[in-house]
Amino acid sequence: MSSVDLNRSSVSRYIQLATLFRQRIDSGHWKIGSQIPTVEELSAEYGVARATIRQSLDQLERDGLIERFRAKGTFVRSRSQPELWCTVGTDWSGLLQPTADAQIEVLKDEPNIEVGEVPYLIGTLAPCYRRLQRRHWRDKTAFLLTEVYIDERLREFVTDEDVRTKTALRLVHDIPGVQVADAQQTLVIGTADVETAAALNMPLNAPVAHVYRRVVDTDGFAILIAKGIYQGHLVRFDIKLR
Repeated sequence: MSSVDLNRSSVSRYIQLATLFRQRIDSGHWKIGSQIPTVEELSAEYGVARATIRQSLDQLERDGLIERFRAKGTFVRSRSQPELWCTVGTDWSGLLQPTADAQIEVLKDEPNIEVGEVPYLIGTLAPCYRRLQRRHWRDKTAFLLTEVYIDERLREFVTDEDVRTKTALRLVHDIPGVQVADAQQTLVIGTADVETAAALNMPLNAPVAHVYRRVVDTDGFAILIAKGIYQGHLVRFDIKLR
């Protein structure tokens, strides 16, 4: 039996297994063109029902990673597409760069929103905010759902074109006269809730990366509060060690 414990997580077992099998493919453990173990073998290895294994393989097949042939078996078709990976920057200049070839879809644009509690807040809340909900696409795949709050007092400096084309941090970075005194980014690993799963076309409770970003101006106001939810298997963090 595998040493992986599938019982200590609230994430559905088939999603845990789909993530594990995806890692086997991406790491080359299961090579492209090779036949993977049978449903019966995987069921015995992980101590789960064959139906659970089939569910996890269904997910990989929908993603184009494997192909199943009657009476022949299941074969690796491809790895996760590298071009869909979105590298999340870890310094200011990197965070300002958009994901190449990405399109931004504006889902909501609401004025004069009073914000209550904010996770990992730095600085002082502004009187009210412009709230944007956006979905980011690449190659017809929705990879990121964002909720962005911009100090309402900056509205005249942020155009509709800006909202459709710029990253959250660049929305405030490009405003003339705005000086950034502090900025922080926080990463939390979680699972997709009902709204996120529907918006990103992914299974409920599948792994996601929550990325929180806050920007404070020289007056001490949090002029930008943003939260991004990335599909877990499409995000990559590259951090240079010095």
